[in-house]
Amino acid sequence: MQPQQPQSHSHSQPTRTRAVLAGVTVLALSAALAACGSDGKPAADTKPGNTTTASPAAATSAPPKDGKVIMPTGPATDLKKSRDTKAGPIFMTKLAGKKSGVTAEVWVWLPPQYNDPKYAKYGFPVLTLYAGGQSNGYNTWTDNQLPIQEIDADLVKQQKAHPFIMIMPVQNLTGDEKRAFDCSDIPGQPKMGTWMSEDIPDFVRANFRTLKGRDSWGLMGASTGAFCSAKLAMQHPDIYKAAVPIDGYWDPDSLLWKGHEAERLANSPGKLIATSKADVRMLATSGGGSAYEVNLVKSWVAKAAAPTTVEYYQQPNGQHLTKDFAKMIPMTLEWLTKNLEGPATDE
Repeated sequence: MQPQQPQSHSHSQPTRTRAVLAGVTVLALSAALAACGSDGKPAADTKPGNTTTASPAAATSAPPKDGKVIMPTGPATDLKKSRDTKAGPIFMTKLAGKKSGVTAEVWVWLPPQYNDPKYAKYGFPVLTLYAGGQSNGYNTWTDNQLPIQEIDADLVKQQKAHPFIMIMPVQNLTGDEKRAFDCSDIPGQPKMGTWMSEDIPDFVRANFRTLKGRDSWGLMGASTGAFCSAKLAMQHPDIYKAAVPIDGYWDPDSLLWKGHEAERLANSPGKLIATSKADVRMLATSGGGSAYEVNLVKSWVAKAAAPTTVEYYQQPNGQHLTKDFAKMIPMTLEWLTKNLEGPATDE
């Protein structure tokens, strides 16, 4: 079944819909969308590396003042290999956030091109991925339930997607779903919103070759991760240009917000979408097999007003399941490629 093109039309009743995160066999489907512009990047023709530690390129010379590429600023983080994929290793580290005070796990995948000598002076686009559920000490984008790394590598070879640096942080420090941090700085709690929106980008720029500005920075997440990606995109348009909330909900409902209603509403995607002045682009999806979810997402999409733009995609017969989220990976990567800048060099 070919996915239909995202639509910009639609129609919000914020209520939580959590992901079912059982292990599944994932079908890696190719989307039959129009080929996206390659932004001048060569086609992928390299094999994934077998290194056990990451090798961010050192800053050998400062780019021109008007250049696009930002070389790693350092200090380099110790990244340990978490597991191998067919598209190269996934690394993990515990990041101690200087601005938030939060210390938590972050996984990293570098596309095969990153360590290819032909790309030594290229900066790369960055895609941060958020999981469904509590995401305490795990991330479904790293354990092959959502094999986005292999799919991206295949699409790059077809010149349908950018080779993205993929960053996959946890979202909570405990497994208690009723006391989730909602990707926010809840008063009196660890500053998870600051860790995600400031410490994570700082970590990326310190370790990897990136590009100036926000035009190559994107977010994507499923279920709880959709909530996070939509919220952070609207709150930080200076950092992110595009986001893909997959089958999301829009109401922060953690018990930790008790007594802090004003702050809760300030971190509600359901409220932000109606008042947002953020110049960001989003693609919101819903599973067509659930009338409740379709109405939830379409109602949210209908509230968007310029400069915030939200396209809508309804997965035919889709359910709120990780295996159905996986089927949308090719289409979402191609959408992000059309809306974000790809690898670039100053030479």
